[in-house]
Amino acid sequence: MGGVISGFGVIASIVVTGYVLGRRGSLGEHGRDVLTAVAFQIASPALLFSTLARADLSVLLSVPMLVTALSTFVVAGTFIAVGAVRRWSVGRTTIGALCASYVNAGNLGIPVAMYVLGDASLIAPVLLFQQLVVSPIALTVIDLSRSEGRTSLLRQLTTPVRNPIVVGSLSGVVVAAAGWRIPGPVMEPVSMLGGMAVPGVLLAFGLSLPGSALPGRGEDRGPVLLSVALKSFAQPVVAWAIAAGVFGLGGAALFAAVVTSALPSAQNLFTYAVRYQTATRLARESILLSTLLAAPVLLTVAALLG
Repeated sequence: MGGVISGFGVIASIVVTGYVLGRRGSLGEHGRDVLTAVAFQIASPALLFSTLARADLSVLLSVPMLVTALSTFVVAGTFIAVGAVRRWSVGRTTIGALCASYVNAGNLGIPVAMYVLGDASLIAPVLLFQQLVVSPIALTVIDLSRSEGRTSLLRQLTTPVRNPIVVGSLSGVVVAAAGWRIPGPVMEPVSMLGGMAVPGVLLAFGLSLPGSALPGRGEDRGPVLLSVALKSFAQPVVAWAIAAGVFGLGGAALFAAVVTSALPSAQNLFTYAVRYQTATRLARESILLSTLLAAPVLLTVAALLG
């Protein structure tokens, strides 16, 4: 489980750095907001473009992608159904559904896939599905919920193509699908900007922790506990049931499907929450708790299926 330990170590060290900076006030009153804006508006779109422009889009038609998609829809749909019954806002329900189903496939999923599963490419279907399908849909829903009744129909219909995350993803897909090869001098600055995305998100997350109440308390207790239960326990079980029961996977393929579904909530979800000023506490606490639970959950999966 060296990949798990390595991945968690990298995440923890940067988050702790952000926490220390926040405690000391080193980045000022608006440090978190500036980092979040840079990550959302510039770094993350650049990272998504540079990643997807070189991606093998054929994995979108693979069985692992179908397992990922179905398990994501099941757990996210469960959170949405509860949110509808409890009459939570669209923003809170959307962020909660993401925290319940959107896994940390980048800075944790890649080392886990490499060192636990033995093949880093196994995380590719998850990355592509989340970047091309889940994020654009979720962010468009939040955008529309904030602008409904205040903007024209044309503006609402063009919401996806005005979101930097969606634009970065779709632009990368166009390049990959067309088979274009962007010259190095052009791609290099894009890759450099993309390199700021992960550390920027993790630092912003760490900056938000000083002064925060213990997770799982207050008015967000219900949504937080529901999202963490779905992410840490329900999604791996659902993925196992779909992979084994529907597609008949076994052995290494089944193990890979369950391990990738057992990864914790992605830190970039906190960036989305801060950017839209909605459910930030829900995002922060869900990410923190699911990350703390990920190690024992992954060790359990390895013991049962590895």
